[in-house]
Amino acid sequence: MKELRFIAIEGVIGAGKTSLAKILSGKFHAGVIAEEFEENPFLSKFYSDRSKYAFQTQIYFLMSRYRQQREIAQIDLFHSHIIADYLFAKDRIFAEVNLNEDEFALYDKIYSMLVKDIPTPDLVIYLQANPEFFYRRIKQRDRGYEREIEFEYIDDLCEAYNTFFFHYYASPLLIIDIRGFDFLLNSKDVDLLYNEIINLKESRKIISKQW
Repeated sequence: MKELRFIAIEGVIGAGKTSLAKILSGKFHAGVIAEEFEENPFLSKFYSDRSKYAFQTQIYFLMSRYRQQREIAQIDLFHSHIIADYLFAKDRIFAEVNLNEDEFALYDKIYSMLVKDIPTPDLVIYLQANPEFFYRRIKQRDRGYEREIEFEYIDDLCEAYNTFFFHYYASPLLIIDIRGFDFLLNSKDVDLLYNEIINLKESRKIISKQW
C-alpha cells in the first residue's frame, strides 16, 4: 500500500469517528479535519421534523463538507498527513435516506458538480455495528440536537451505510466491528488498530474480536 497521507473514518452516528480521528492523529502525527455539526442551524430542527427541514440541512452539510474537502485538496499531502472524521460520499448516503424524490434529484445535480473536485483518501476506515449499538451510544452521550433521533432512523442509516460500503472500491477499506473495541480507554485496542492500518495489504479487510 502507498504511504497513508489522507485517511477518512466513517460510520453511522454514534460510531466514535471524531474520537478515533483524534487518537490516530497522534499515531500518525496528522492534522484532523472534523465535521462541523453544531454550526448547522437546521440540524436540531431536522431531528424534530425531518421531512420539513431535510433539504436545508442536507445542502448546508454538502457545502460545508465541500469547503473542508477543498481545503484538504490544497494541502501539500507530500509533506503532511490528514485524518478526516468523514468521507465526502457520506453526504450522498444521508441525502438518499433523508430527501424525497424531487429533492434528491436536485441535490444530486449539485453533488455531481462538486464531487469531481474531492480528493480520494488513501484509506477509509469504516466503523461498523448494529443499529442497537449506535442508538444506545447516542442516548448515552445525550447531545441536545440528537435527542429526537428515532431508532428507525438509525436502522435506515445502518442499512444505507452497509449497502454503500459493500460496493465501495475507490480506496482501500478497513472495516472494524467496533462492538468489541474501546479506543478511548484501551490503548491495546489502539495499538492493534494502528498495526492493522500500517500493515494492511488487502484492498479491503474486516476486523472483529470477541465481545
